[in-house]
Amino acid sequence: MKWKTRVTELLNIQYPIIQGGLAYLAYSELAAAVSNAGGLGQITAMSLGEPEQLRVEIQKVKQLTNNPFGVNFAIGQHGRPFADFLQVAIDEKVPVISMTGGNPAPIFEQLKGTPIKTLVLVAARRQAEKAEELGADAVMVVGQEGGGHLGRDDVGTLVLVPQVVDAVSIPVIASGGIGDGRGLMAALSLGAEGIEMGTRFIATKECIHAHELYKKSLVEGNESSTVVIKRTLGTPARALANGWTEKILDVEKNNGGYEQLKEYISGTANQRYIYEGVPDEGFAWAGQVMGLIKDVPAVQELFNRMIHDAEQIRAKWGK
Repeated sequence: MKWKTRVTELLNIQYPIIQGGLAYLAYSELAAAVSNAGGLGQITAMSLGEPEQLRVEIQKVKQLTNNPFGVNFAIGQHGRPFADFLQVAIDEKVPVISMTGGNPAPIFEQLKGTPIKTLVLVAARRQAEKAEELGADAVMVVGQEGGGHLGRDDVGTLVLVPQVVDAVSIPVIASGGIGDGRGLMAALSLGAEGIEMGTRFIATKECIHAHELYKKSLVEGNESSTVVIKRTLGTPARALANGWTEKILDVEKNNGGYEQLKEYISGTANQRYIYEGVPDEGFAWAGQVMGLIKDVPAVQELFNRMIHDAEQIRAKWGK
């Protein structure tokens, strides 16, 4: 079965499956594994300390795969300057740049005149229209089921994706609540031309930076094992429910602002959980798709399974 969509053609990949940016987790090993399996792997740029570290990661990916890959810029992250990091990606001739959070206009400006393909993560129809106006090659649309940062409106992927498909002419990539071949086929039937997965790729062998406790929590939890934090800051985000997120929600309930929350929602607190496996002293991002995660396979095995299941569905539809 051929998996040709505008997304596979745009990104020059075999399957329309993209790995999310995954702050502090998306580095060369995972990115290369996803790209080698036929999808688009990505490195997270703004979780790195300095631009030269990004160059090292990019060069590692190039050693591990000959296939296209991307670099994700979480431009809303702590308001850090990103121009020097982006210049490294340009100098290294990275094929794809994706953007999440914040205003992507300065990235488009810096990328002018380069052949780099651009993807923008959005959580609303208007954001998708704006991304198209700015010159995005495709948009990734995340519904409220997703892990990490979400839109301010609680709109699910099933409703949001067709809205965006109807509103823009560029390819749409569905994200949020997708973790298997059924989700892939559902997304395509909504008019999307590819999918992005984040949480599902954390629970893989090649996501080597994620602590085993984190992966175990994703396997053993269910769709009710997450909570949305940071609503009061206007930046809602879905995380694994634990004692630490309870503290965050308590601060929010008592009208605590950023100053009261910053220690709890910091990158340091995130890393204490995802790197060190100390759940009572930190938090971890996770989407509701964890209700579908039953194991921690190799990335290639996950792809094989997804494509097999999707082709079974396609064959059934054909009858």
